[in-house]
Amino acid sequence: MFTDFFKARKAPHPLIRQNNRYFREFSAESPLGEYDFIVFDTELTGFSKKKDEIIAIGAVRISNLQISGAETFYALVKPENNSHTPSTLVHRLTPQELMQADDLKVVLPHFIEFCGMAFLAGHYVRLDFEFINRAAKKILGGVLQTPYLDTMRLAMAFNEYKHGHYYDHYNVRSSYNLAALSKEFNLPEFVEHNAMDDALQTAYLFLFLVKKMRRYGVRTMADFLKAGRNWKIIL
Repeated sequence: MFTDFFKARKAPHPLIRQNNRYFREFSAESPLGEYDFIVFDTELTGFSKKKDEIIAIGAVRISNLQISGAETFYALVKPENNSHTPSTLVHRLTPQELMQADDLKVVLPHFIEFCGMAFLAGHYVRLDFEFINRAAKKILGGVLQTPYLDTMRLAMAFNEYKHGHYYDHYNVRSSYNLAALSKEFNLPEFVEHNAMDDALQTAYLFLFLVKKMRRYGVRTMADFLKAGRNWKIIL
């Protein structure tokens, strides 16, 4: 009985151990441009953490506050459950495409390796990060401790800096979704509901907000984590 218990509690994968060691001791006091970011997006079959799944991951690296077009990641993921067809078609992914894709247990380690010691960013990224970490716990025996910046929350913070703390997000604007913000700020527009295009769209929004918020004294990683009200995910 005790032998089975300890067999079930496997040691975390080396990628998880490396991630946890690095981010336990990182310094957040340097200017944001000194850090690398992976801006990523997942396509999901739905929002239920119990029954829904990741079906695509797209990501792009930002170095020196510039998009590195040569460093991208995109993968389709074969779902365990075959009953998600209506949800997958929203993302223009056919059941045939997904059945030919790799399982998440193959894709996830490649994605984490691609991220390396970069920080993460995304739009409403908490949801994506929770799905990634739920999978990491199941497949790799542990969760990522990578801090992240959420462009939705940074956009809220930017409007507060710009208009004052009395700014009423919900009455003044109808949406903080990615497409609406990109259109408002005259950013390049990409196809929605595609993980790679959404990651690129978010990367442009991220860089726009970073540069604008510098005017208000938001410069270091610590400043941005505070402005974006970053929090750790515990599963």
